[in-house]
Amino acid sequence: MTLTPPPLRTMNSTTIYQARRILTMNAARPDVTHVAVRDGRILGAGTLDELAAWGAYTLSTQFADKVLMPGLIEAHSHSMAGSLWRHVYCGYFDVTDPRGRIWPGLKTLDAVIAALSSAARDRAGNALVGWGFDPIYFGAARCARGDLDRVSSERPVAILHASGHILNANSCALERAGLLRTGIEHPGYPLGADGLPTGELKGPEAMLPVMPHLGMGASFLSADEVGLENFAKLCVTAGVTTATDMAALLSDDELGTMLRVTSGADYPLRLVPLLRLFGARPKDAVERAKALEARSTNQLRLGRIKAVADGSIQGFSARIRWPGYFNGAPNGLWYMPPETLRELYVHALQSGVQVHTHTNGDEAIDMALDAMEAALRTCAASDHRFTLQHCQLADAAQFRRMKPLGMHVNLFANHHFYWGDQHYATTVGPERSERMNACRSAMREGVPFAIHSDAPITPLGPLFTAWCAVNRLTASGRVLGAQERIGVPDALRAITLGAAATLKLDGEVGSIECGKRADFCVLEEDPTAVNPQALKDVAVWGTVQEGRVFQAG
Repeated sequence: MTLTPPPLRTMNSTTIYQARRILTMNAARPDVTHVAVRDGRILGAGTLDELAAWGAYTLSTQFADKVLMPGLIEAHSHSMAGSLWRHVYCGYFDVTDPRGRIWPGLKTLDAVIAALSSAARDRAGNALVGWGFDPIYFGAARCARGDLDRVSSERPVAILHASGHILNANSCALERAGLLRTGIEHPGYPLGADGLPTGELKGPEAMLPVMPHLGMGASFLSADEVGLENFAKLCVTAGVTTATDMAALLSDDELGTMLRVTSGADYPLRLVPLLRLFGARPKDAVERAKALEARSTNQLRLGRIKAVADGSIQGFSARIRWPGYFNGAPNGLWYMPPETLRELYVHALQSGVQVHTHTNGDEAIDMALDAMEAALRTCAASDHRFTLQHCQLADAAQFRRMKPLGMHVNLFANHHFYWGDQHYATTVGPERSERMNACRSAMREGVPFAIHSDAPITPLGPLFTAWCAVNRLTASGRVLGAQERIGVPDALRAITLGAAATLKLDGEVGSIECGKRADFCVLEEDPTAVNPQALKDVAVWGTVQEGRVFQAG
């Protein structure tokens, strides 16, 4: 793979940055005060005298009162976190948009309908879309098509659930899609007493017919130019210098936009979009991924595949083992059959293409592990780093299976805060909820791991994600699974080197040491010195990415 050089950078000049403290994540030299940067890469980290021996330099004291870390890495996010803001926020929790405006959470279904109705009055045009919605917070209140008909009966109206796996649509949207009729038999279309769809569409297959009538084509998961710029703003604010787009279809038009935007001299983010296996044969997807890899640049890394095995736990569409959901809900949806996943793994291993697999429920995790074992018997491969994404309900036995298979995991630590109370009381019950996103078990069994936000499913912010893994506090203040908590140093590693390793980028980013990319997160405080419960409150000044300085705000 040939990478293009970074854009518009003065070459052969050295800048030495002084900081109050530099946490390098390099075990050989973990704590220094200066780092030298040349040509967008790290010349060295150490004392000023050591680095001055490289020759002429400019000493920058811009960060003399700051703390530097490796640029934070969000190894499971979606660039639509930048583009969804053109729609109506309907989430339960307060959230900050790319311009820094705080949008208050909506605490009742009536408040959601009121927000959509207000937007319908203010926004001309055809369809109206909300996002971030999750009825699990409203108890027995579910959103039906009649609720959205209160917003409008003449224009398509829909709200995308926070998980991204479920869409609620009004009667107009269903009718335009040909779905407002009896006789539909599909697990993704729950039916009401009248035999008509309730308006809740579960899974991508069920959502797809409605989306074009909402102005949401098959590529809605990928951001346009404005969305990519907004996504980068969110990343700088969070200290992130490398982030994934974990479900891109990567059409020629989308790829052209990504290449154009990320090549900009002031674009502050290395974007890693994964090709989602959707509507293609596994062999064709692998061939497409190989072709995409050849078009990689420093700022756009291509060539990986994302597969999705099941849905979401809080949406009751994840596949979980006996005894099933705690509230008696039926088991979730399979998004692909086992033989398709096995076929994908075999072709990918043969071609050296890395695969990341969405597995929320423990039954889906079993399917992925079975597929991996079968594929490795067919095609032995070393250092493949196939990664299970979310992997929320994995138990100790499953982690023990992962290690000899050479698999990594990227655990969804933010779930403890955002849905922990609901998992405890409703979805999987007390015992299983306490083992969710089991970072300590992964460490104990020797499975390399990262942690993530899945933005926009939860807000992008690796320090908050680290706080979740360290404290495991729910929104109500319950400690959910104290035995699975990890220390601050381990959590910081998970959002730097651990995340980089899941993307096979740990040779370039994730630590501050000679030869790596000059990517830094600039902090106002030392995250290892604050109270662990204050980790989420450490302020981010901005980032340095490929040697370029970007201040948040």
